[in-house]
Amino acid sequence: MHRTQIHTPEQIEHALNRVLLSVQKPARYVGGEYNSVNKDWQAVSLRAVFAFPDIYDLGMSNLGWMILYGEINDQPDLFADRVFSPWTDMEEVMRREGIPLYGLESKRPLRDFDLLAISLPYEQLYTNTLNMLDLAGMPILSIERDATYPLVIAGGHAVYNPEPMADFIDAFVVGEGEGIILDICHLLEKMRGNSRDEQLRALAELEGIYVPRFYDVAYHPDGTVAQVTPNTPGIPAVVRKHIVPVLPKPFTRFLVPNVDTVHNRAPIEIMRGCTRGCRFCHAGMITRPVRERPVEEILQAAEEIIRGTGFDELGLLSLSSSDYTHVKDLITEISRRFGSENLGVSLPSLRIESVSVDLMDVLQDNRRSGFTFAPEAATERMRDIINKSVPDDQLLAVAREVYSRGWVTIKLYFMIGHPSETLEDVQAIINLSKAVLAEGRKIHGNKATVNVGVSTFVPKPHTPFQWVPVDSLEQIHAKQDLLKQGTRQRGLNLKWNRPDETLFEAFLSRGDRRLGVVIRRAWELGTKFDAWQDFYNHTAWQQAFDEAGLDMAFYTYRPRALDEVFPWDHIDVAVKKKFLIDDYQMSLVGETRHDCRDGCFACGILPKFSEMRMNTPADAWECPPVLPKHLRGLKSQQVIPLESV
Repeated sequence: MHRTQIHTPEQIEHALNRVLLSVQKPARYVGGEYNSVNKDWQAVSLRAVFAFPDIYDLGMSNLGWMILYGEINDQPDLFADRVFSPWTDMEEVMRREGIPLYGLESKRPLRDFDLLAISLPYEQLYTNTLNMLDLAGMPILSIERDATYPLVIAGGHAVYNPEPMADFIDAFVVGEGEGIILDICHLLEKMRGNSRDEQLRALAELEGIYVPRFYDVAYHPDGTVAQVTPNTPGIPAVVRKHIVPVLPKPFTRFLVPNVDTVHNRAPIEIMRGCTRGCRFCHAGMITRPVRERPVEEILQAAEEIIRGTGFDELGLLSLSSSDYTHVKDLITEISRRFGSENLGVSLPSLRIESVSVDLMDVLQDNRRSGFTFAPEAATERMRDIINKSVPDDQLLAVAREVYSRGWVTIKLYFMIGHPSETLEDVQAIINLSKAVLAEGRKIHGNKATVNVGVSTFVPKPHTPFQWVPVDSLEQIHAKQDLLKQGTRQRGLNLKWNRPDETLFEAFLSRGDRRLGVVIRRAWELGTKFDAWQDFYNHTAWQQAFDEAGLDMAFYTYRPRALDEVFPWDHIDVAVKKKFLIDDYQMSLVGETRHDCRDGCFACGILPKFSEMRMNTPADAWECPPVLPKHLRGLKSQQVIPLESV
């Protein structure tokens, strides 16, 4: 049977009935979950499909696409479906039987939709993205898809450097997707029948939309970027990220998955952004400014989720949960309202502070299996360099509190490969982990454990460390060997990542547009599911680089000059490059910045945010941003004066 013979929902349903019992977890591919949405195809004016380029079990835990799925389906004239990467057994069946990739609810081939929106939260999904386009029967190159194909857009944290995927994506949504996704849908409705170039030209006028085909990249003889310039009149030289000035009400109509997922809980984002300024942290830089949701809004969302889904665990999400201004009030009220319902509440991203232990204690959670902290580095010198200063005495004091309140396991996350790190700094990870374990054994004896996760630092775009190189393979191996030898002790459990996977993440996150050829060739050589340790094929990637005449080391091990033009410099995240340079230079001498809630460093976000406030109705500001001290006290209807920043 040929793929072209299966192109209607009825044909796809019939084919699935024949083949699903031959694959693992067939429930991944049937749709129809509680709270899922299906609409009359003919009764809507535009159809979108959200794609997560990994398996259902992972994608169904991703909050980003689900928010936009709900936003579109709230519009009576719009319909949003969803699709995930099929596992290898299902892909084999689909290719053999000619079943195209399809929307789970409608059973329509992706080719039939008007808009294909792809989530790219991390770079390891790039080859899966190409694979999904191919399974959908669509050309993988953007330039080969005209307006008879769905418009292909992508968003997520990985697209803050969109260049490696520029050959394959029609348009990138840089920044936050709420609101702008409806603008895209309505523009496509309005421009149905126009050419793809005309549609993209109109899209490029929206703030936060980057259309790669309208930009040319020039390179110096040494391979570095000389400039990125528009090649079409009226196209902006710099694309500013889209920011949502006020967080909309939390999404609550969560789809109840057909199979167990990696995070089988309902997440509520309580705060977006972070003021801590950790120099390695990509998310902390690109999600500025901080915006908080009111306590009552979060509680109402929790009520709706519990009543409308049956989930028995909530995840209260933010980059630093204990920095949420009213976190104690929130946790106390959740415990009071839902304490009798055996509701589990998780607070990821807690700081190493006593308040974090107090918060978990208020929850009265009887499932005290593990408590997680992320010191990131084990010497105060290194913590000053990365701007995450936590004294060892404080960490050990908090560990004592954790163990004394019933937890028997503490999880510690570190990174190796920070700038100027030595083997002595790595040895300190071992020493600190043993010291934490010793605190646990004073209380729990041999039942106490410390799980130590150690990843390797990758300098990310738009951070103060974007100028530094990645550790060499030899250095990474030496540091990991030291850790493995030093943690051979009962009660210490070490996990680490493969060094070649670190290099893979580094060249994709720091790459330029020339990597499109490499990504395509690696996919042709069979790479996919690169985030899965058993699937990552370094040999294929090396072959792809060699055939393209490019060098991995150019993107990984090479220090950058302060005046180098980065492939992502035309993407404006509203944090000034001068601020990042100053912060990087401070790191070289171990100078720290305090939390910017306690004073503004003029990173660039407040002027951008002030401009947005000027254009936002006063009554929309239900939760004003957290401001530095000299700007605090403003009423919600006031505008932050630009001259004060």
